[in-house]
Amino acid sequence: MTSIIAIFGPTASGKTAVGEAIAGRIPAELVSADSMQLYRGLPILTNQGAGRLVGIWPLDRQGSVGEFRRLAHAEIDAILAAGRTPVLVGGSGLYFQAALTDFELPPSGLESARVELEQLYDEQGAERAHALLRGRDPRAAAQVHPNDRKRVIRALELWQAGSTLVPEVSRLWTEETRRPTVVLGLDVPVAVLEERIRVRTGEMFERGVEAEVAAAGELTPDVLGLEAVRTLPRAEAVERIVRATRRLAAYQRKWMRRIPGIVMIDGDRPMDEVADEILEVARARQ
Repeated sequence: MTSIIAIFGPTASGKTAVGEAIAGRIPAELVSADSMQLYRGLPILTNQGAGRLVGIWPLDRQGSVGEFRRLAHAEIDAILAAGRTPVLVGGSGLYFQAALTDFELPPSGLESARVELEQLYDEQGAERAHALLRGRDPRAAAQVHPNDRKRVIRALELWQAGSTLVPEVSRLWTEETRRPTVVLGLDVPVAVLEERIRVRTGEMFERGVEAEVAAAGELTPDVLGLEAVRTLPRAEAVERIVRATRRLAAYQRKWMRRIPGIVMIDGDRPMDEVADEILEVARARQ
């Protein structure tokens, strides 16, 4: 079996369910590459499932991609050492990349500019901050969603330091992965994704997401939907989360198609069929 099976897809495409189906067929363990699922205390809001690197950081933690990379490499290596197959699942592009490669991370230590940029984002709004980034670093803006507050601010920080979040020469995938890897993308029609997002959002409220957010207090990690649940009546919160999640899914679909060598899999089928096809592809790549 290929050393690592890496499954990327937009939110609500069924990545975790497919990964769990694969783990039911071969000796495998899931590793999450989702920046929001790293936080514990919000399992409903972040749609946490099975796997390593889920719910590991407190809500007041300011984690970094670099820290996640070290953790992901250690988890993947431990699974391989145990003779099992790591199945990486995620929709956070930079975290997905960090788990698979030794790419050079952007410089750190730019805290002096961060406070001003955070204030700019919060006062002028996501769209204005993203438009500023688009004018300064269009390539970075094309890969960062306006609602991804942390990465918009980080990209602006890097531009001010003469660097970029998206280097011209990418060290993504193919021969430069740390371990032999097959990267697969779940292709789900937009209409199907949008319906799944609406259904899932409604189910979150039925499962008690409002109580979950209330229990989190005033902490504000970068988690989609947190402020909507905290501040809006239920019906308005549902609509705002649905809209934001649909925008995120569109961004993830664009990002997915930029991955060199990715094998696209029809995800609009029963999870067992999708898992079987992924295993066929992985075995063929041995």
